[in-house]
Amino acid sequence: MNIFSYNPGHDGAIVFIKDGRLIFSIESEKDSHYRYSALSISHVLDAIGDIEELPDVVCTGGWWPYDHHEFLFGSLRNSGYRGVETERTIIQPGRFFKGKVDYFSSTHERSHILCAFGMSPLPMGTPFYALVWEGDIGAFYEVDSAFNISLLGDVLNQPGNRYGMLYGLADPTFPKDGPYARQSDAGKLMALASFSTRLQPTTEETRLLRFLLDGPYRKLSDYEEIDSAPHLNVGLDDPEFRNFAGIYSDAIFDVFHQFARANMRKGFPLLIAGGCGLNCDWNSKWQEAGLFSEVFVPPVANDSGSAIGTAIDAQLHFTGNAKIDWDVYSGLPFRKGGTIDLGKYDIYDPDPSQTASFLAAGAILAWVNGKYEIGPRALGNRSILAAPFRDSTRVRLNEIKQREQFRPIAPVCLKEDAMELFGCDRDSPHMLYTFHVKTDALAAVTHVNRTARIQTVTAESNKAVHDLLAAFKQSSGYGVLCNTSLNFSGKGFINNIVDLDVYVTQHGLDGFVVEGRTHLLKSSKMYPELLRLASSPFNAASLQPTSV
Repeated sequence: MNIFSYNPGHDGAIVFIKDGRLIFSIESEKDSHYRYSALSISHVLDAIGDIEELPDVVCTGGWWPYDHHEFLFGSLRNSGYRGVETERTIIQPGRFFKGKVDYFSSTHERSHILCAFGMSPLPMGTPFYALVWEGDIGAFYEVDSAFNISLLGDVLNQPGNRYGMLYGLADPTFPKDGPYARQSDAGKLMALASFSTRLQPTTEETRLLRFLLDGPYRKLSDYEEIDSAPHLNVGLDDPEFRNFAGIYSDAIFDVFHQFARANMRKGFPLLIAGGCGLNCDWNSKWQEAGLFSEVFVPPVANDSGSAIGTAIDAQLHFTGNAKIDWDVYSGLPFRKGGTIDLGKYDIYDPDPSQTASFLAAGAILAWVNGKYEIGPRALGNRSILAAPFRDSTRVRLNEIKQREQFRPIAPVCLKEDAMELFGCDRDSPHMLYTFHVKTDALAAVTHVNRTARIQTVTAESNKAVHDLLAAFKQSSGYGVLCNTSLNFSGKGFINNIVDLDVYVTQHGLDGFVVEGRTHLLKSSKMYPELLRLASSPFNAASLQPTSV
């Protein structure tokens, strides 16, 4: 069965599943489009051009609230936002080009649950708990062996919006009567919360907590004491605001944790979906809670996974199977077409040892390999890589990315070294959990609270990155590199050679690597040192530049 599915809201994506295997997930923000973008006509046409046969089913993810008819008018194939009942599913016959298809839609809420289960290692027939927490929904579910979904409780509405809103309290540029937090604020607050060194709120902070967490979601300006509220417009560097950010983060988690302890005692696995599933500290707390036999978070926990979830729901309906085969590198190949001035670069044939030697010498390189990652985390195919040893590297990387210096840099690590260096005793291939750094040698990837959001790599999960890490370990003693996303500020991953050239030359990188071929930028400050390294007698002749 061929299933073509799309998510019509923000974090838009188009998905094609063939006979239970994910062929591609094309996300609208990728290829340097704005983060959180909805789909455009060009995305749809590009995706249609990539399928080799007509679909049997076309899926529309549920989006607008079901009771808001003005939004649904003219969109009778949209099941809406909330609801887990199969009765909410819409199935209609239709046509796609000249072929007959079934049009399918189920709710946004169901799409998160189905995405998490379909991508999880759990086999069909496994009962489990699910947590969906995102901008709007904050709820637990129990799913039985026949895949009947029961809502256990709406624990806290709009947890993601509530969480991100606190960032705007301290930020003088945020209008306090703004109805919602900016979409990037939650991720920034996650970084700031790690700076917290205080566990208890003051009396004034306790009143603010009650406003933020009790009752319906409200604007900051609705707080009666807003003009004298603690941390109002103090700036994001204020240490007491950072303390409160940690207290607030813990308070939101505790609301859900207390519900789980009281109502979820069967020891089932827990599957997590929704944008809050990208909060690595919270994911680690669920791992450590002792309530569940295992915890799984898909790499597309945010709404970019909604199209996958709706496709899985359609597959369940038509075939009885809610499982898919998938690979996190299921985006689009890198587009090499376009004209750039290759004379600006020395170009070297693929050699992991050579590239590792440049990184060990201090080079910062863009790294492109294969298809891009699905989801928002750079997992070694659209990354910026650097040596992990100096805090000055972290500073330089944040300057390159044009973002705040409180933002941490993540490490990518050989799986076999993860336990010794980070206390990570399991696979962490999708950068979704935090671990405690066990050495002082990795300053660039050690956050202020000595944690790191690591990605583990094996030869099976990503051979190119694994081989590079193995070579870097041979030259430096550590199979670890800085790994941060390759993107313009506010945009999705770079996916074409023209944008890559512009980014490298304008943002101060030392070069780039595409499918193993290293391009050293001759105008880079490090170029003389890197050229000396490449030409030194300690390197093989293969390290000499090759002709373009």
